[in-house]
Amino acid sequence: MTDVSEFDDIPGTTLFTAQRSRKGYWLNQFCMSLMRAENRERFKADERAYLDEWPMTEAQKQAVLARDYNACIAEGGNIYFLAKIFATDGKSYQYAAGTMTGMTQEEYAEMMLRGGRSIEGARSIKEGR
Repeated sequence: MTDVSEFDDIPGTTLFTAQRSRKGYWLNQFCMSLMRAENRERFKADERAYLDEWPMTEAQKQAVLARDYNACIAEGGNIYFLAKIFATDGKSYQYAAGTMTGMTQEEYAEMMLRGGRSIEGARSIKEGR
């Protein structure tokens, strides 16, 4: 069996493991609740109050409030569930991916049209590459 911690050394990549799934269970359930229009409206009306209805950690709630999708992923969020948040905000997947990479939506789109990020120098965190 593969030790999934070895995947934590890949720069810019977070493998969604069973452990991360358990950690983010309530965060992801909150995200799925946004599939219903009435829940999106309640969330937009008072985000903190709606989040407080969910047994999420404070770190998870703060990540959502800040729209820090990288922090949400670190807290067990799955990008496909997190998409419900940026869709609720009227933002595209491309916009969210741009913010997660420190780019504007336009810069991110251009990078992807050029073939994505170069793999050169991006092989290992611990090796500084």
